[in-house]
Amino acid sequence: MNQNVWTRLDVAARGMSPFAFTLFLVVLAMVPFQVPGLSAVVPSLGLIAIYFWVIHRPDLMPAWAVFLIGVIQDLLSGAYLGVGTMVLLLVWLAVAAQRRVFGNASFMLVWAIFVIVAAGAQLLAWLFSSMIAGFVLDAWPLFFQYLTTVAIYPCLAWLFVQTQRGFVR
Repeated sequence: MNQNVWTRLDVAARGMSPFAFTLFLVVLAMVPFQVPGLSAVVPSLGLIAIYFWVIHRPDLMPAWAVFLIGVIQDLLSGAYLGVGTMVLLLVWLAVAAQRRVFGNASFMLVWAIFVIVAAGAQLLAWLFSSMIAGFVLDAWPLFFQYLTTVAIYPCLAWLFVQTQRGFVR
């Protein structure tokens, strides 16, 4: 019986690892480093992780997990509450709906689609934030964040693949 309990705990921990790793990345992105202007270019690590896991293991990144990650990201970032959550849920919905496109897609195609998805996510975040603020916000910080997000995607995708091979199975 003890072995059965430990086996269940092992399976549960492996199943929660994409969520926990994504949450860790969101918190890591919010760590305040003493570098002027760094917050404007910190990549959207949660967006990358959610995009990857919804394509490769959607069973391990359900909508409730994306919602929780988005709320925590909004609370930690000090952004308008709900904007990041809504954007992440819309990305989750769009990618999950088109998951069959990614079936046998090459990495380059998946990355190219991510470039488009990330642009849409940043645009939506900017639009929602501007509507809530009541005036048009400066888009340059989001543009630079977009560029760093797209640039770091291959590194994090490689890390997620290694995690999937070694831990999630």
